Amino acid sequence: MIIDCHGHFTTLPPQHQAWRDAQLAGDTSLDPDGAKISDDELREAIEKNQLRLQKERGTDLTIFSPRAGSMGHHLGDEKISIDWSRICNNQIRRVCDLFPENFAPVCQLPQSPGVSPTNSVPELKRCVEEMGFIGCNLNPDPSGGMWTDPPLTDPWWFGMFEALCELDVPAMIHVSNSCNPNFHFTGAHYINADTAAFMQLLESDLFERFPTLKLIIPHGGGAVPYHWGRYRGLAIDMDKPEPAQLMANNLYFDTCVYHQPGINLLTGVVPVDNVLFASEMVGAVRCVDPDTGQYFDDTRRYIEASPALSDEDREKIFHKNARRVFTRLNVPGE
Repeated sequence: MIIDCHGHFTTLPPQHQAWRDAQLAGDTSLDPDGAKISDDELREAIEKNQLRLQKERGTDLTIFSPRAGSMGHHLGDEKISIDWSRICNNQIRRVCDLFPENFAPVCQLPQSPGVSPTNSVPELKRCVEEMGFIGCNLNPDPSGGMWTDPPLTDPWWFGMFEALCELDVPAMIHVSNSCNPNFHFTGAHYINADTAAFMQLLESDLFERFPTLKLIIPHGGGAVPYHWGRYRGLAIDMDKPEPAQLMANNLYFDTCVYHQPGINLLTGVVPVDNVLFASEMVGAVRCVDPDTGQYFDDTRRYIEASPALSDEDREKIFHKNARRVFTRLNVPGE
C-alpha cells in the first residue's frame, strides 16, 4: 500500500477559476454554490491527470485537497474566503465520492489576514464532522508573503490547535500564492514558509501545550534536513529539545523532494517515523528530468532507491506513518 499524503486538485475545469475571478471582481450575480461542473467533467479532470499518474507510478491512495496556490487567503475579505473555501472543499468531497478507492479528502480553511484562525474552526468542523474529511491545510501566512500575522506558536492560533486536537486531525502547514514579488510562490515562498514554521516550533513549547497536536511540514521540511546540524545547535544553545525530540509524535515532513540526493539526505538525517510519502502531483514541477528521463515528482522511485532505508523503513514511509497521523483515514478494502 502506498499512500500519498500530499495531493492538490490542480486540474479543475476552467469554469471553477472563472467563478473565482468573477467573485474577486465583485460580481453579485454568481451562484453561491460555485461554477456548474458536472460529475463527468470532474471524472475527466481526474482520470486524465491524477488518476492516470497514480496508475502509472504504482501508488494507491492520495490524500487530496484544494489547490494550495488558489487558496488565496490574501485576496478579498473574510466573507470571500469563507465562500471560496466552502466551494473548494465541496469539490474535493465530490471527487472523493466519485473515486473513493483513490482519494481521501483534506480541506482548506477560510483564513484571512488579521482575522483570528479560530474563525476558521466552523468550516474545519463542517468538513470533518459532516463530510468525513481527515485533515486540513493551515496557512501560517494568510497575507501572501508579507507575514503580518503572529507566528504559529502565538496564542493567536491556539483556538485552531484546540479544535485540531479535539477532532484528532492533522494540519499540513501550507502557504498559498505570494503577492510579494521577492518570493516566487513555489520556488521560494513555499520553502521559506516550511523553514520558518519549523524554527517557530523549535523556539516554542507548543507541543507541551498541545501534546496530541499533529502538524506536517511539506516539501521535505524546507531547508531543515540540509541544515539539521544548525537546528540541533540552535536547540542546544536555547536549551530546547533537539529536532528529533521536538518532532516525536507531533511533527512530520513529507517526501516532496524532487531528486535522489535530496531524498537520501532527508531519510538519512530525519527520523523515519516522522517521514510521510508524498509527491504533490500534479503540482509545482511537472516536467521530465533530462538527466534521468523520469518525472521529477515521481517520488516513489527515490524512496525505493534510498540507501539509508530498510524494507521496514519503506513500509513506514509508504503507508504506516500516514495511518498513524491520519487517524480518520479509512483505507479501502480494510
